[in-house]
Amino acid sequence: MVTLRALALDDAAALTRVYCGASIRHTTGKPLTLDEVHEKIRAALARAAETPRAQWSWAILTEDEMIGLISLRRRTPTMGSISYILREDTWGHGYATQAARQALAVAFTTAGLNRLEAMHHPDNPASGRVLAKAGFTRIGTSDRHTDNGTVPYELYVLGTS
Repeated sequence: MVTLRALALDDAAALTRVYCGASIRHTTGKPLTLDEVHEKIRAALARAAETPRAQWSWAILTEDEMIGLISLRRRTPTMGSISYILREDTWGHGYATQAARQALAVAFTTAGLNRLEAMHHPDNPASGRVLAKAGFTRIGTSDRHTDNGTVPYELYVLGTS
C-alpha cells in the first residue's frame, strides 16, 4: 500500500535516491544532485501556493519511506497530465499504479479536470502497463525531441475530450 503526501524540503536525500540509476534512463539520463533536488522541491512548493493551482506534486510513500514522486499538471482548464518516477528497487510491486489511482482521484475531483494524458518512452513498456491498469487507453504516439533526436513516446488518455 502506498500513500501520497505533499513534498517537503526534508525529502531531498530520498529524492536523490529516486532520481538516479535505471529510474532516470528515460528521463534526463543524469542523476540529480542534492542542490538540484532542493530546487525541484522548492519549485513544487511554490507551485502549490499558486492560485489557480496548476500543479500538484506528491511524495510516494510505502509505510514511512519515500520511494518516488508523482505529479499532476493542469494543461488547460479541463485537461491535465500525470507523470511519475519510482526508485528502481521498488519496481514491480504495483506502487506506481496505486499512486496513479490516488492522483486521478484528485484530478477528477479537487482539480476539476475531465481529461488526463500521460506518455512514456517506447523502451519503458512497464509504464504503459501502469497507465492501462489505472484506466488509461493508449491512443497513439507523440514525438518528443530529445538529445538523441526525435522519439515517438506512447500516448495515453483517460476521461472525455
